[in-house]
Amino acid sequence: MALISRGFRGRRRTDVDPARIPPGQYVVEGFPVLSAGPTPHVPLDQWTFTVRGAVGEPRTWSWEEFLALPSEAVHTDIHCVTKWTKLDTEWRGVSVDTLLGGVDASAGFVMAFCDGGYTTNLPLADVTGGHAWVAYEYDGKPLEPKHGGPARLLVPHLYFWKSAKWVRGLEVLDHDQPGFWENLGYHNRGDPWKEQRYWSD
Repeated sequence: MALISRGFRGRRRTDVDPARIPPGQYVVEGFPVLSAGPTPHVPLDQWTFTVRGAVGEPRTWSWEEFLALPSEAVHTDIHCVTKWTKLDTEWRGVSVDTLLGGVDASAGFVMAFCDGGYTTNLPLADVTGGHAWVAYEYDGKPLEPKHGGPARLLVPHLYFWKSAKWVRGLEVLDHDQPGFWENLGYHNRGDPWKEQRYWSD
């Protein structure tokens, strides 16, 4: 069975502004669950988030320390590479700008690493400047494990596989390095407006 899904079948809705829907996408009402493996369950008293790599000093927060950081409400549309789009989602989380603000992040890339061994690579410019968060609430409630809880990366301007579930940290790198799905053929960046789904796109 192939690991790469070419997408769900669906019909484009005609009651929403088409300018909000990237090419090749269709709108869903629910929140589809897609994962490459089993859902990890980590007790919150054992959960940590770490910024490491090409930084002045690595930094780690416990769950309680993480929740004490300044948080933001995020209202956004999300787009999955399997062709569904969900409009008007509501999240709360800590901006990646906040997480990198206390470290000497002099390099140009990050690798998100997660429970279950998942990784995804991103240019630093795609996760800073108000573009990305580590989200721990969805729709006003704690983020469910099936959707990446207790915390997931949220990078809504890219395809949703870049919003890594069960995220445990960011490794700052001075070079680009493909992550899990990128090594299996997904596009290195994943801009939904350019339909950057696979390496050939």
